[in-house]
Amino acid sequence: MSVIYRGRFAPSPTGPLHFGSLVAAMASYLDAKAHRGEWLLRIEDLDFDRNVRGADEEIIASLQRCGMQWDGDITWQSQRTTLYQEALDKLGDHVFACSCSRKEIADSRLRAGLEDNQIYPGTCRSGIQNGKAARSFRLRVPDGEAAQFHFKDRLLGKQDQDLSSKVGDFVLKRADGFWAYQLAVVVDDAAQGINAIVRGADLLDSSARQIYLQQLLQLPTPSYLHVPVVVNQTGEKLSKQTGALAFDKGDNDLMKDALLPAAEFLGLQITSGTHDLPTFWQEATLAWSLQYLSVGHRH
Repeated sequence: MSVIYRGRFAPSPTGPLHFGSLVAAMASYLDAKAHRGEWLLRIEDLDFDRNVRGADEEIIASLQRCGMQWDGDITWQSQRTTLYQEALDKLGDHVFACSCSRKEIADSRLRAGLEDNQIYPGTCRSGIQNGKAARSFRLRVPDGEAAQFHFKDRLLGKQDQDLSSKVGDFVLKRADGFWAYQLAVVVDDAAQGINAIVRGADLLDSSARQIYLQQLLQLPTPSYLHVPVVVNQTGEKLSKQTGALAFDKGDNDLMKDALLPAAEFLGLQITSGTHDLPTFWQEATLAWSLQYLSVGHRH
């Protein structure tokens, strides 16, 4: 019996979906449809400081207006925090408490003659000193050969990352008490049976960390496909922080102003110029199959 493909789209409710978000949603949706699989919708609302009231409802409505229908019930990460605590407990000695602020991390690296960045220097690995209080909980990453992670992206090919030198011990639970993205996404993908992840290339750098967590928690590793991200005129990733506007506005033509341009950005050839949603998705699914299924793993 073949394994059923199960993918997902997992937006954060920090505002309405913009064009870059639509591209990511379309890519994951089309890959699921091309594999005759399931497509789940998960609202990643753990960053409570950035959540915008009602944004999740706007996101849901925009996807529906675009004709993108998910399978099963929508999930909200804020309702699943017990699962994250269970995973943290299961990690045991791989997790340690850390008292360092971002400024202290940067200062420590400067004093050691290292580059001024946020890679954790291991200050609290052996315990918190000087009576300081724990601010966050970090995952201890391996050293040497064990820190070398390799995986194949279905579009970008072989990927390599040294977790020790390029990432360092990373946060699982933040100083403000919020659960970190890396842990939550790994736990949720496994709990929901996600076996294929299609997302923007801005998250490619997170893959090795997530694979390491999957290994420690004895969870399966899904396939990965990272599509190009949309950038603005200055070359910055299109995002709410860089002033990206909602693609779904009352006065725009969704097909002409959003769906067809998103398909074009993904390199899909939609020949009919249709304004009919079912026909568009049928043609886009075929175009995705020709463009992307031929370059990578088939389920």
